[in-house]
Amino acid sequence: MNTAYVIVTVVAALWVGFSAFSLLRRAPFVVEPLEEYGVPQSWWTPLGIAKALGSVGLLVGLFVWVIGVVAAVGLILYFTGAVVTVLRARSYKTVAFPLLYLAPVAVALGLGIAA
Repeated sequence: MNTAYVIVTVVAALWVGFSAFSLLRRAPFVVEPLEEYGVPQSWWTPLGIAKALGSVGLLVGLFVWVIGVVAAVGLILYFTGAVVTVLRARSYKTVAFPLLYLAPVAVALGLGIAA
């Protein structure tokens, strides 16, 4: 296990964990865009839980490789869906935000596979 993999994975997990916490706490900077995109409020808690589980999975993946891979793939699919949702809502100015979460997870996955 190399140092870059550990650092990127921990940073990605903390970043996604912050996003999950913010969604579960219904922080205005998270829920206002979700309302704008048309994401039903009934989905917010399951989406927050999915992000939280993915974050934990990334950290567990430092010790159990397959769990980290599954968590990373799940989060990549999650944030790809977020990009699609933002684009469907024609909110082009905010499409960078889900990409900011997707990128470190994808890098962590790539480093994990390469390690």
